[in-house]
Amino acid sequence: MRIYMQTPPAPDRPPRFYHLFLQEDLLEGWTLVKESGNQGASGRLQRQHFGSREDAQEALVKARDAQIKRGYRVVFSQGDDVG
Repeated sequence: MRIYMQTPPAPDRPPRFYHLFLQEDLLEGWTLVKESGNQGASGRLQRQHFGSREDAQEALVKARDAQIKRGYRVVFSQGDDVG
């Protein structure tokens, strides 16, 4: 599952991006990876580990909704339908 979001372009600054995706790990858990920053530059990377896919997916949806409230728009999504 993968979601890529971006802020609308502004004349005085580059758009910002926010990339969320889930990865299954070798310990039978799931990792939510969050990457964010200015478009065209290196981003900040964060990882959160979860014991189940459901918990990781719930955290992904919460992170997505929080960014939408901050003005980000979903540009691309891939994988399971995320409510």
